[in-house]
Amino acid sequence: MNARTFGLLFICFGLTFTHVIGQEGHPLEGRWDLEMEFMGKTAPSWLEVRHSGHKTLTGRFVFAFGSARPVAEIQAFGNKFSFTIPRQWEPEGNDMAFHGELVEGRLKGTMIYTDGTVMQWQGERAPKLAYKSNPNWDSPIALFNGKDLNGWQADREENQWVVDNGILKNPKSGANLISDQKFTDFKAHIEFRYPEGSNSGIYLRGRYEVQIADNYGLDPMDIYFSGIYGFLEPNENAARKAGEWQTYDITLIGNRVTIVANGKTVINDQTIPGITGGALDSKEGEPGPFMIQGDHGPVEFRKFEVIPIKR
Repeated sequence: MNARTFGLLFICFGLTFTHVIGQEGHPLEGRWDLEMEFMGKTAPSWLEVRHSGHKTLTGRFVFAFGSARPVAEIQAFGNKFSFTIPRQWEPEGNDMAFHGELVEGRLKGTMIYTDGTVMQWQGERAPKLAYKSNPNWDSPIALFNGKDLNGWQADREENQWVVDNGILKNPKSGANLISDQKFTDFKAHIEFRYPEGSNSGIYLRGRYEVQIADNYGLDPMDIYFSGIYGFLEPNENAARKAGEWQTYDITLIGNRVTIVANGKTVINDQTIPGITGGALDSKEGEPGPFMIQGDHGPVEFRKFEVIPIKR
């Protein structure tokens, strides 16, 4: 029996024995931080399960790349479940099929990729991150010193990032840049610009991408300028034209974020549901670095200042 046939049988079985959700909810409901064995590496992923109506389970899924994807229905029987989603940026092939079970408070299962490859994954409930309404802030830290790449590391051997006349530049697609320092809660002030048509992003704690892209004049979307990629839509598009210097002032406390783009508050104290595609890991309860996306388009920075919470 091949993987696709097995998957179809599994889903049909699930249709017959779907769990009826009562007022108490289903034990699968909630948000889960996943780790998946993908192409020889551990790929961070994320799953949300929620109920819709009397007995339907729906959800959202985040893979190693791309945006959060809606799951139309999750078939569950007992503590076992399955669902399928169409490909997004994956190679051509079949829909991706997921089979899992809840065992002693943790999830484990398999994913059948678009080419039929079966991959193992496991997960645990996403932690509830503490929120402080009036934190004490520490002294500012200049993550970019205006001189060199000290304090940063590339995520691959070939590093295309350079510093030219006080400007940190990514002239072409290549390595992502990761800060040596890790942070929990913080405020950040970032000044950047990009050429026409470019696309980049800044990952908060290495897990939540704030989109940088040439979207001037477009209606706001969660995958456009200043959005938390695939999750949080800015209330307006505050992007300036390509080639102009722009600013982000970002406050992240727990998993609640405020983004001021070019002086306008476009996301105000909103909850980030989970990691976004391309995250370094799915360990949401741990401190994490900043990551600047360098594997898409050119981007430049002239200031990257962080004020961490005082411990």
